[in-house]
Amino acid sequence: MARIEDCPLAAVVEHIGGWWTLELLHDAFDGWERFEDFRENLRLDSGVLAERLDVLVRNGIMERTGDAYALTALGRSLRPLLLTMAAWSNERLAPERRSLILVDARTGAEVEPVLVDRATGRRVDTSDHVFVPGPAAGEAMRARYAARPALSRQQDGRDGQGSRGSRDGQGGR
Repeated sequence: MARIEDCPLAAVVEHIGGWWTLELLHDAFDGWERFEDFRENLRLDSGVLAERLDVLVRNGIMERTGDAYALTALGRSLRPLLLTMAAWSNERLAPERRSLILVDARTGAEVEPVLVDRATGRRVDTSDHVFVPGPAAGEAMRARYAARPALSRQQDGRDGQGSRGSRDGQGGR
């Protein structure tokens, strides 16, 4: 159970489960569907894989048809999360240290995902955008944000354009 029950970030972690979910989702987004393919790709014991796939089916992330598993709409909605996590990891590495990169399937050119507001097209990974309690926020969530220190660009080191991590392979910020 999350420390703050209505925290959407904790809800994601509770819903998708452990780190292994990301590996299964990655394979599913790459087009793998069969149990045996997942088992071979991820080098998992059949019992462990069956248990993990059952969790994803129970949570509505995948559906099972025979020996095949397919992402549901809820599962497909996790793709931006995986892309963002991979980009976050890669931006901290020198290009030659990256084991996986995102490319345009038509051109083969490497792409960099960014998070933008749908209405304005502005990047939202800057201090110009902050979380506030929503209409369903409980008492703990409201108290947390009422006590939050004031935010400023100087505090988080951003210039309103987003910041980039180290590309020297020695780590991030």
